[in-house]
Amino acid sequence: MIDTHAHLDDEGFAADLPQVLERAVAAGVEAIICPGIGAESSEAVVRLAESHAILHAAAGIQPNYGKEAAEGDWDRIVALVENGAAVAIGETGLDRYWDFTPFEVQRDYFDRHLQFAQKRDLPVIIHCREAEAETLKMLREAIARGPLRGVIHAFSGNEDFAAACLDLGMYISLAGPATYTNKKFESLRLAAKIVPDDRLLIETDSPYLVPHPLRGKQNRNEPALIRYTAKGLAELRGMPVEDLIALTTANARALFRIC
Repeated sequence: MIDTHAHLDDEGFAADLPQVLERAVAAGVEAIICPGIGAESSEAVVRLAESHAILHAAAGIQPNYGKEAAEGDWDRIVALVENGAAVAIGETGLDRYWDFTPFEVQRDYFDRHLQFAQKRDLPVIIHCREAEAETLKMLREAIARGPLRGVIHAFSGNEDFAAACLDLGMYISLAGPATYTNKKFESLRLAAKIVPDDRLLIETDSPYLVPHPLRGKQNRNEPALIRYTAKGLAELRGMPVEDLIALTTANARALFRIC
């Protein structure tokens, strides 16, 4: 399995990261993509990736942290990528659920990430929360400029949004909420069924989004628990879990160009 999104630089992992990685390997995790949420975070995940072969870094400024970005932080992101330290750009995107960063600032940073990803031919890791129309508009504008590879991470939308993202060539990554069976997540589970096999990814979004059946029983998610997301999605899509693991692993290797 490949966990395509885990924030292992989070302070919640500071005390036991080696044990977290041991459990991940024991569970069958072969690689983990660790996205940055700002310049300091991006530099931190690069250091982690340099120290642990299972980890791969992505560099970016997450929309909810755009307001905190200091002058020169974008240049730090660019430098990491130019030095070959990242396999992807992000996490970036748009968020109307929280109001931490003015929306125009979010749009500016999202556009920078998209253009830079196109320039470097790297995949872009996209956060979208309650900003589907604006996200699609900016993706269409980017694709009008040229080719774009990317993933909507921790997908939380409905079938229409999934179909629109797929039409634009995006991958869709599903996390713990796709295993939740309460009514609130019904539209997400319906969307999860329509993602083609060759465009599906899985992730934990650690330390967030603990999957069923551990939701409510423990506070921290970690890469080893991706096996529960894989199992839940396989059941939802009516396929053997081994097949789902094989195809999502192949997809992740293709998108992020990791061996």
